[in-house]
Amino acid sequence: MANGQEAVPVVNSIGCADCHDTTSKDFSEGKPALRIARPHVLRALDNIDKNFSTADRTDKRAAICANCHVEYYFDKKTGVNNVVFPWYKGVDVDNIEKYYDEIEFYDWIHSVSKAPMLKAQHPDYETWMQGTHGKNGVTCIDCHMPKVQGADGKVYTDHQIQNPFNAFEHTCANCHDQSKETLQKIVATHKHDIKEVMIKLEDQIVKAHFEAKAAWNAGATEEEMKDALKAIRHAQWRWDYSAAGHGGHMHAPDIILKVIASGLDRAVEARTKLAIILTKHGVQQPIEYPDTSTAEKAWKAIGVDIEKERREKAEFMNTVLPQWDKEAKQKGLILNDAPPK
Repeated sequence: MANGQEAVPVVNSIGCADCHDTTSKDFSEGKPALRIARPHVLRALDNIDKNFSTADRTDKRAAICANCHVEYYFDKKTGVNNVVFPWYKGVDVDNIEKYYDEIEFYDWIHSVSKAPMLKAQHPDYETWMQGTHGKNGVTCIDCHMPKVQGADGKVYTDHQIQNPFNAFEHTCANCHDQSKETLQKIVATHKHDIKEVMIKLEDQIVKAHFEAKAAWNAGATEEEMKDALKAIRHAQWRWDYSAAGHGGHMHAPDIILKVIASGLDRAVEARTKLAIILTKHGVQQPIEYPDTSTAEKAWKAIGVDIEKERREKAEFMNTVLPQWDKEAKQKGLILNDAPPK
């Protein structure tokens, strides 16, 4: 490992100490205090005026989930992969984009269009904050970890994190008087509507990538392409911000639809600029677009050797993962194999 650091096997997800002060007396007495264990999360919350130490219980319960369910990137300027939340200007799609643009950050260069791309992680906390639940103080805990009564008669927080509909009487029914079936239909409609326009945006972005490739092939210069590539970057960022979240259709469907709509605007902007460039370089339009109707065809169109990728993944799973498990057991990080069920 670099910098003399010992390799740490990746075997566990989260534990009590990620969300609670396990050293406190309250924890041992079954009244665990909430805490955030990661300094980069605390710094990010300070940036949006959500200081954890002074926050009320509602904000703390939500902020705990911001340990993981957020947009982030790795700042490598110091030579170490520092985790940073891009919230310096705000948590919405526009302000995160402004921040990324100002620091000229990108996750990769697109192999087709050569646009500097952003890869959204999972901006669930950000989307929740902007939605009706977040604005009304209904937290992730209320919906995904409700209060339930145990066999001993005691009320406790259910740590079996799952879909709120699986525990409807303890989650949605606390606020909504509609039936479970009615709410499920509403959520399904939101999901369908978002998916429908997301696919339309996706189709426009794909065309823009290949039009950019045609422009490069025709001799377009970097100066000519700069604004078009930026518009592609912004369009795909909005698609990914909408797609990467695990429940935008539930948390804030109005926000997600707005994000996708602005993405369509950026895609139109990109394709308009590219049309001018293509005309200038004598390229007949419309150009021929490759068939990307299936994953296999899309991989082929952008030059991905999927069989090679699959072989490398299989080798990783067959060699590296077993070694991680072995090392973790030796270090006591995980228990020995559980007995068969």
